[in-house]
Amino acid sequence: MTAFFFDSQPFATQVALDWPYNEEFTCSFRNLDCVKDEGPSMPTLQLELDEFIVCQKPVELLGEESKLCEIPITLESTELPTEDTKCFQVRYLLFRRFTPDQSPFGFCEETKLHSVQLLPVYQTDHEEIENKRELLSLFCFFSLPHVGYLYSVGKLVELISTYQYSEKSEQAVLTPQFLHVITSENLQCFTVRCSAAAARDEDPYIDTTVKACPPVALDVCTLRMQLFIGPRAICHFKNHIILLTKADTEDITERRKPTRRISRKADSIKSRTNSESEPGWNLYIINTVSTIQLYREMVDYSRIYENVKTESCIHLLSEAHLLVRAAVMDPHFLKSDEKEELLKAFRESCAFLGDCYSRFDTKDYHLALPYYRMSGLSVTEVLKRLISEGDEIQTYERGFIFYLTHSLNEDLNEELSKESANKVLQIFCLADPVQLPHILCSPCMRNVCPLTAVKYLQKVEKIMPSVVVTLTKAFMALKMGDLTMCEHEMGSYKETALASGFTGQPKLLRQRKEGIVVPTEFAVHLKEMQPGLLVAATVALHENSKIELEEADTFFKMLCGNSENTIPQLLVDFWEALLVVCSQEEILQELLLRVTSQYVWRISKRQLPDSKPLKTTEDLINSCNHFGLIFPWVTSIMSMASPSDEDYHEDISKLQSLLCSQSINIAPALPVLEPLTEAGNVGLTIHVLCSTRLGRYEEALDQLLRRCPDAAVLYAQHELKGDNRAVWWNKLLPELCKRTRLTGNDCPVLISSLKETLSVAAMELELRDFLSLLPEDGTAAFFLPHLLHCSQRRLLT
Repeated sequence: MTAFFFDSQPFATQVALDWPYNEEFTCSFRNLDCVKDEGPSMPTLQLELDEFIVCQKPVELLGEESKLCEIPITLESTELPTEDTKCFQVRYLLFRRFTPDQSPFGFCEETKLHSVQLLPVYQTDHEEIENKRELLSLFCFFSLPHVGYLYSVGKLVELISTYQYSEKSEQAVLTPQFLHVITSENLQCFTVRCSAAAARDEDPYIDTTVKACPPVALDVCTLRMQLFIGPRAICHFKNHIILLTKADTEDITERRKPTRRISRKADSIKSRTNSESEPGWNLYIINTVSTIQLYREMVDYSRIYENVKTESCIHLLSEAHLLVRAAVMDPHFLKSDEKEELLKAFRESCAFLGDCYSRFDTKDYHLALPYYRMSGLSVTEVLKRLISEGDEIQTYERGFIFYLTHSLNEDLNEELSKESANKVLQIFCLADPVQLPHILCSPCMRNVCPLTAVKYLQKVEKIMPSVVVTLTKAFMALKMGDLTMCEHEMGSYKETALASGFTGQPKLLRQRKEGIVVPTEFAVHLKEMQPGLLVAATVALHENSKIELEEADTFFKMLCGNSENTIPQLLVDFWEALLVVCSQEEILQELLLRVTSQYVWRISKRQLPDSKPLKTTEDLINSCNHFGLIFPWVTSIMSMASPSDEDYHEDISKLQSLLCSQSINIAPALPVLEPLTEAGNVGLTIHVLCSTRLGRYEEALDQLLRRCPDAAVLYAQHELKGDNRAVWWNKLLPELCKRTRLTGNDCPVLISSLKETLSVAAMELELRDFLSLLPEDGTAAFFLPHLLHCSQRRLLT
């Protein structure tokens, strides 16, 4: 339940309004008390001319603040109680008090409210059944004799329009498209802003580069005025205005005079009279002009202002646009006979507004872009509207340049003709030369003459040289087939500068078409001439959020012509280069898994890369902290590897280097590494590296002692430190003793490893602890030197 309060003087009544779903809303009007200045408890007094009057101040309270009016509300249902009526609640939305001293007319009679109306606007989901339509916006209109107010009371409560009448009004009626007001002698019609407010309630993002709508605060205007004698009451039904008039005797006599004429009613007004009733009463049913007809009239009238390029032209076309928009938002729109005409008029009105914001020097020039988009016009069609054949105009307004810049920088599936593309070059060379490199890379400009483009770029380069201009010149040279010029332009900057230059114009490397990345001939040329530059440029694009990781993957795969199951080396080079600069943990782990997977696939499948890698293992270790120095025990194991592994040495060493660092998360990588765990010495290093990263040192030692005991002590020296040092004597020493006893003197590697382990234990343990670790069936001569060393160390300390 919603209540509205309006205080005026001295009118007091209650009005019940019909509401959708058979609910009833009550609007209360309270009279303003005029009191003597004798304290707040004095009752209301009859005014006398000689009394000093003190009136309360005018007040406007919106939303929750309207509770401060402190007017109690009691809900009274006019129907039998139902489950729904039990849920009714009072919500204060609007309170406004008017006072005579604020009126320019100075009399209480002139501040009486005479009309109040609630106007609902529904969601434009035309698929909904009528009795289930959803309320979108609600508007509240009320009127005094000389001024009317229109409030939006939807999501926000705000005053959106104020209507000043040229004569004293008798009554007013609001429709979604117009406000009709009667005075003592005529019927006036004003524009309203309901459709503009409702459009923004329906779509909060309507004011963007894609969509637009005239502002709610647009000044209201009078559309037409029709003369009548003695209008008394007015109401609205569908496309009709119903008007009741009462002519006094003198009015009737005056009306019979031939000099008195009523204009613009002959074809649209039907009069019904009853000879038996009181003379002078007339009932008129006025057929309102159709939306399309009135729209055409307003468009035709706007052409008066077109050549002078004033805001009046924009204002009038905005009124025409809102008129059509209100018709399109009507719930009965789909059933309308004018449906197709209205849609056509809507698109046409958008095109007219786009023309205005493109041609006129206005602060809202940026609106040219959304209005042209809503019109459905192509770039070619807009160019034809704004540029005549042989037009040598030297200046272009900001709105036109703004539209062209944004449209051509997007991936539109439209190709301009050679003539239109060259004209666009001329326009930007005069109006905004810095945009030329970006415009030339637009998919719309594929048919541009490259020689003409180079000439324009040379002019720009003299004024404002840049890497992007140089890259664009090289691109145009390649389109002309001039490889010498292309390489000359590319050689004028260092590779690092060129790579950063691509961030200024990513479309030099790739173009979008129907959502698929399609490499340009420029990228192909870079791949053959400077693959390092291509990789560096793509890395720079990714780091500047100009290209996504998956997009880059697709780009390199298509560029190299590889099948889905094969990863080109150039893509692996990109992943490796991106690891150097990547700072996002999620992307970092994804990249580490990708390169790990590729190294494993090549090693396990005995597959060589399709091109020479850009970076060696040493390069990556020196430039990227995600690649670590390869551990000595890994090198020791690999020194005994099979000669066949030499062909894949680079991939093997890169994989080992990755696992020697602390960057990669081992647990998710285990399934990826699984194919190599049994692959000879390479598999051994992978298995032991993974066990170590997971803290399974004893498991790692078991693997080494079983398959490569030579590396066991090197492993222990490198890994068993700090908290893990006890593994030396708790695990390694007993295992070495057991294995040496079984092999005897046949394995000198075990004996030397045992001696090294005893030396470490003798240095770290107390004499008693060291003695308890020695095997009881061991040869005393073998252990005695280490026992003596431990004892001497104890005496010294």
